Amino acid sequence: MPSSSLSQLTEKLIAFRDARDWKQFHNPKDLATALSIEASELQEIFLWKNPKEVAAIVSKKQTHIKEEVADIASFLLLLCHELEIDLVEAVSAKIEKNAAKYPVDKAKGTHAKYNEL
Repeated sequence: MPSSSLSQLTEKLIAFRDARDWKQFHNPKDLATALSIEASELQEIFLWKNPKEVAAIVSKKQTHIKEEVADIASFLLLLCHELEIDLVEAVSAKIEKNAAKYPVDKAKGTHAKYNEL
């Protein structure tokens, strides 16, 4: 998603929030907590399912999964806004950092942590 799309989406979220006077509840601690709770709700959909069941769940609960992903993204964008974090810049910087920690010739095809490569 282009950076301008993220900005537009964040502006829509802020307008939605502000129309309801919810900014008072959107401090970094509570946004981080809400983000974690929504991620847990997404995990709950898959809890105790084997790989075959997961495939069926993804098909059966596609709308519910999309809604949970949207909740996660919404709280992440609002948190980034409150903390003045450019999400695109932060993710790009993290990719570069991880590329140094996990060089392709050592990390390809393994789940080993960087200090075990």
